[in-house]
Amino acid sequence: MESSNVSTPPTLTFTSGPEDYNSSPSTLEAAGDQGDVGESAGTLHSKESPFSIFTVLILTLLVLLIVATFLWNLLVLATILRVRAFHRVPHNLVASTAVSDVLVAALVMPLSLVSEVSTGKRWRLGRALCHVWISFDVLCCTASIWNVAAIALDRYWTITRHIQYTLRTRSRASNLMIVLTWALSALIAFAPLLFGWGEVYSAELQRCQVSQEPSYAVFSTCGAFYVPLGVVLFVYWKIYKAAKFRIGRRRVAVLPLPETVQAKEAPQEAQMVFTARHATLASQTHGETWREQKEKRAALMVGILIGVFVLCWIPFFLTELITPLCSCNIPPIWKSIFLWLGYSNSFFNPLIYTAFNKNYNSAFKSLFIKQR
Repeated sequence: MESSNVSTPPTLTFTSGPEDYNSSPSTLEAAGDQGDVGESAGTLHSKESPFSIFTVLILTLLVLLIVATFLWNLLVLATILRVRAFHRVPHNLVASTAVSDVLVAALVMPLSLVSEVSTGKRWRLGRALCHVWISFDVLCCTASIWNVAAIALDRYWTITRHIQYTLRTRSRASNLMIVLTWALSALIAFAPLLFGWGEVYSAELQRCQVSQEPSYAVFSTCGAFYVPLGVVLFVYWKIYKAAKFRIGRRRVAVLPLPETVQAKEAPQEAQMVFTARHATLASQTHGETWREQKEKRAALMVGILIGVFVLCWIPFFLTELITPLCSCNIPPIWKSIFLWLGYSNSFFNPLIYTAFNKNYNSAFKSLFIKQR
């Protein structure tokens, strides 16, 4: 930093967090310099006080987001562990997602907030804590994203292969997806430490960020977002086609007999045949309607889950993809907004699960009543 930066009051600059894969140190320094003179759109600066009212409001909202994310996911975990009926699929996938989201709220978001409020985003907590923060950031966020893909795959197989996809097969598949999710996330997170794939901490610049090695940036962004994004979009497209096919087949099944066929039958016999067939179709239609309603709720839950996931994370990862290709400079305030929007996905996940499952609401009520 230049010496002129020392005399300026401390400011709150919301810039990209530890997952800023493609920002170079020079770019970050330039953004910091612009923020110090108050000319950057990404700087919240007050000449009269270190923190303006707007800055305090933003900090309060972020703290509330961290606390709510931690408590809500912890409540989901406690409910799954306490209720024996939840010790099976798909609740083990929900539990895996809740674990990753709890870790995001407990280990990642608080340190990211500390980095945001520090002047010039300087890291003053040492090399060891920097490595812990970066590793858990990539690990937990990647695991949360891949858990969403695993839940979408489970719902897809349940809807399209409800006969072959037995409880035993479903249990094995879900456990395998959980193991692969955390193994892949760990590989992406700890690759810089294990294989020397770039450096995350700079003592001279007091900067802590994800390795800026271009090859690692491509590997991490694709493995953490673009591949699971392709999986969930493909799965939901298949779910939509399967649901549309089932509705069309059901409409064909309940069509009345042609008049020419009915005319050939004797009046009394035709009436008997029609009455018996009407009763059979009514029984089949009632059973199919119950299953279709269950599948419709599952498809709706997956659709909302995927939609929120895309809205939360795609701005951040699109920025990380476009910035190095066009050599353009994204205002730091937008990078921070995109980063925290991605973090907020860990808050929305448990809300979506519980909103479409009445058992969770009943379990929550019983949990609070017994605690009193």
